[in-house]
Amino acid sequence: MAVTKIRRLSSWILIVCTIITLAVLGLFVFGGDEPKYNDELWNPTYTGLLLNWIYILFFLTIASTLIFAVWQFASKFKTNPRGAAIGLAVIVLFAGLLYLTYATGNATPLPRLNAEAQVYNVPFWLKITDMWLYSTYILTGLVIIAILVGSVKRIIDK
Repeated sequence: MAVTKIRRLSSWILIVCTIITLAVLGLFVFGGDEPKYNDELWNPTYTGLLLNWIYILFFLTIASTLIFAVWQFASKFKTNPRGAAIGLAVIVLFAGLLYLTYATGNATPLPRLNAEAQVYNVPFWLKITDMWLYSTYILTGLVIIAILVGSVKRIIDK
């Protein structure tokens, strides 16, 4: 019974988020341009709305991931301490990955940026950008490796 409630709730949340995302994307693509940029650049009117919606989804994802990770650790620790420790180790490894990719990020300022972009042309933001890019590359590679290993293992087991 609890599984169907969780599945129903998560399905509704997914549907609502998808509808809002499609509406925001529709406004972004078909909402028109800023008048001062006509015939020079494509600068949609609803760029700020799209970025704000992305920020909301990003922070909700981070918050729910942390909440559910702590919840799972606490509930699993009672019945399976070793499994809980493994789950905690995964979170610690992910934090280590973020730290490592931040440390390897390049802090050299980019040349030839306009005055508005200079606010973000500082070592902190440059390293944060590299951190997210490198982490995405590494995690994508790990997912591909896991898919290949799982497929090979399934073929061998048959």
